[in-house]
Amino acid sequence: MANDKKLVEAITSMDVDFAQWYTDVVKKAELCDYASVKGCMVIKPAGYALWENIQKELDRRFKETGVENVYMPLFIPEGLLQKEKDHVEGFAPEVAWVTHGGLEELQERMCVRPTSETLFCDFYAKDIHSYRDLPKVYNQWCSVVRWEKTTRPFLRSREFLWQEGHTAHATAEEAQERTEQMLNVYADFCEEVLAVPVVRGQKTDKEKFAGAEATYTIEALMHDGKALQSGTSHNFGDGFARAFGIQYAAKDNSLQYVHQTSWGLSTRIIGAIIMIHGDDNGLVLPPKIAPVQVMVVPIQQKKEGVLEKALEVKGALSGFRVKLDDSDKSPGWKFSESEMRGIPVRVEVGPKDIANNQAVLVRRDTHEKVTVPLDQIGQEVGRLLDAIQEDMFTRAKAHLEAHTYEAVDFDTFTKTIEEKPGFVKAMWCGNQGCEDKVKEITGATSRCMPFAQERLSGHCVCCGKPATKMVYWGRAY
Repeated sequence: MANDKKLVEAITSMDVDFAQWYTDVVKKAELCDYASVKGCMVIKPAGYALWENIQKELDRRFKETGVENVYMPLFIPEGLLQKEKDHVEGFAPEVAWVTHGGLEELQERMCVRPTSETLFCDFYAKDIHSYRDLPKVYNQWCSVVRWEKTTRPFLRSREFLWQEGHTAHATAEEAQERTEQMLNVYADFCEEVLAVPVVRGQKTDKEKFAGAEATYTIEALMHDGKALQSGTSHNFGDGFARAFGIQYAAKDNSLQYVHQTSWGLSTRIIGAIIMIHGDDNGLVLPPKIAPVQVMVVPIQQKKEGVLEKALEVKGALSGFRVKLDDSDKSPGWKFSESEMRGIPVRVEVGPKDIANNQAVLVRRDTHEKVTVPLDQIGQEVGRLLDAIQEDMFTRAKAHLEAHTYEAVDFDTFTKTIEEKPGFVKAMWCGNQGCEDKVKEITGATSRCMPFAQERLSGHCVCCGKPATKMVYWGRAY
């Protein structure tokens, strides 16, 4: 049995060193590995399968709202990037530049896309002519490059996978409606599929996307009490349209500027899944997103009839994403490996089970075991997967609520930030000076001004002046 425990022993306890626990789980569960390209990662099959499931479900939800997929070039000429001043200033520190093509120096250097607003704007300026051409509701699945100084697998890497939606509308009202609609698509996806509860709200001007009129966000809380921005949606107004000359002929033949939005979610959401649901045994994956939902493990598989019965069970569970572990490893090792990979349900079938026409189902999230008749295994596994999905969300929601605090004065605020990891709700006057002071003293940033506003007091938690908004604050990844 000692060898069977090696997988788990290789994981640092999250209560001892959460950052090391995270790295251990990512590597031992074989989600990704470090690349020879500094700051980049190799996404391994188990990790990429997660991203494929995320992509598939999000893409379906996007298309239900009228989104069409396109693809833009990887490179952006410097002159094009310079057209929107605030945008280029916001991304300048993270841009990677291409200066040569083969052996020839380029006449104009090109950046490797950190995001694609400028490319879409350049395209829209040529493609949109009349009100009949609107709206344009496009999305692309791609990778982007941002030259991060400090990297961590999935959470922050120099190249990462994401989707970026870019839309153009005739009116400001349509653009605002699309901005909020896509944020809610993200929030519903996170809660319904990933079992990740989120706070929906608007970013402050300090934290909004470079070049946007307004940025909206979903914020999730990790097990260690740090926040993770998990998806954003931006209303650009007509700022980019004016910079790039994107106009259309309205019904009255007047020339009008379009109103635009942009929205994105990336592979960092895999980091959220790990840090919200994982435990000291490894990953714990929500059934709706798990690449393998059920692992069938034959016990004493060399005994006559055991492997055959395990294959029958696998066939009976063909309606789920199911695998059979018929390797020559010991049962204990197979159990540890299945747990490490976060597979929601393990089905154990051995000689005694066969004699009693039953199987043992084991939940990954709680380790509870239940014995079920073999002729009912499909229904029982289905019920169990539904229960696991619901229970995982309930636990994550309870953790979020238990680690969300309130503060009405600065002493309480700073003490709470320091001693109680999580979100702190507090009133704010709207002055960036107070926002800067909070970050300087506590290391916490404004996460969002939630749509569900509360009036905790009438004054700013920092300066004491009249408050305008209630804000979620917290330290973040």
